[in-house]
Amino acid sequence: MAENIIQVAEDFWNIRGAFRIGGVVDIGTQASLVRLASGSFLLLDSYALSDTLEKEIHAILDGGEVEAILNLHPFHTVHVERMHELFPEARLHGTQRHLDRFPDLPWEEVLSEDQELHDWYADDLDFSIPQGVDFISANENVHFASVLAYHRASGTIHADDTLMYLRLPRLLGLVGLRDRLSFHPTLTMALEKREGAAAEFRDWAVALAEAWGDAGNLCAAHSGALLAAGNRGASIGERIRKAAQRCELVLGKHERRYG
Repeated sequence: MAENIIQVAEDFWNIRGAFRIGGVVDIGTQASLVRLASGSFLLLDSYALSDTLEKEIHAILDGGEVEAILNLHPFHTVHVERMHELFPEARLHGTQRHLDRFPDLPWEEVLSEDQELHDWYADDLDFSIPQGVDFISANENVHFASVLAYHRASGTIHADDTLMYLRLPRLLGLVGLRDRLSFHPTLTMALEKREGAAAEFRDWAVALAEAWGDAGNLCAAHSGALLAAGNRGASIGERIRKAAQRCELVLGKHERRYG
């Protein structure tokens, strides 16, 4: 995927980058730059900016400062060191897995998943963590959970693997299926193996669709961005509700086994 920066709104930029599986298949990745009401900037996730993208970012900053880098997905770690090198003065926040993998980096004690951090940025952002699932799975192939962020001023959701937005093949477009928003397919493995986990996830997904239902833009890590200007289908809130409904087969099976 081509590296580029999408200006989603006046104060929100989505950085689209490359990420190759096995060095071959490029599934893409992302980070986002947010201008806070205070005038300073925040980076959501990390990406090793090319020289061209770095110049573009500094043009956007226009002398302003990135006050913090929030690494929101426990398993998105490839670009963490490089982003810190590019913005060494920014506070560096990560999940516990980030801290464990890179113990020599100057991490803040407050983690990306901590409510304390979310409270710091409550004037600009809402955060949400999926319930009923492992946040950091013991299975290295299960990348379901992340900290989702919603920038209210721009109406933009920044979501890593938890939510996926896919543009469907042109042939499906002929029968009205242009795109789809869905939850990551590893949900069945991510659900905690205990009573009530499926219900907790269901309640969380429904509440997310309601709380963030006014969002006009969604930036997803390995798939793409759904922007208000190009949305020819349902609202993002309705898409999240439908995505949750499509999880019922998995949730029902889990409930029959664990309760």
